[in-house]
This record gives sequence, C-alpha cells and structure tokens, in this order.
Amino acid sequence: MTWIGTFTRHQRDWSKVVFGEGRRTLGITSHIQLELQEILADPDDVREWIDVIILALDGYWRHGGRIEDLADMLEAKQRVNFERAWPPVQPEDHPTEHLR
Repeated sequence: MTWIGTFTRHQRDWSKVVFGEGRRTLGITSHIQLELQEILADPDDVREWIDVIILALDGYWRHGGRIEDLADMLEAKQRVNFERAWPPVQPEDHPTEHLR
C-alpha cells in the first residue's frame, strides 16, 4: 500500500467514527466552502489547503472511490491534464480552464 493509501485508510476510519456513515455530500461541500473562505483570508496558511485536501479525500471514498485506486486515479487525471491544451498564462487571480 502506498503512503496515500495508508493515510486515506486511517482518515476514513477516523471519519466514520467521528462523522458517521453515509455520503455526507452537502456537509462535505459546505465545509470545503468554509475552508475556501479561510484560504481567501490567509492564502499562505498551508494548513487550510490541507483541510481542503482531507475533505476532498473524505468525499472521494464516501462517493465510491476505492482507496486502492486513489494513487492510480490521481496519476491518470494528471496525465489527462498534461495532454490537454491550455490557454496562455492568465492573470494570477483569473481561473484557468483547459481549452474545449
């Protein structure tokens, strides 16, 4: 098992005990929105970015993502992004999406 698999398994087990079973879609996405506000208030507090990552992992497994597949799925998505066409570098605070 990869380090991310071990981490995610521990996080999943803890999350089930603390927050219960179920998909918790609204709870997780609402919490992510709160964390994003904290990031906007202090973008250099990397702990807030970590909170978003942990919440995203919680949503991943609660919605059917298998821990055993996580590393491969991250790498597969990275390859997709690397192969996409992207516009020229945008202003710093402008969202940048791949070309469609």
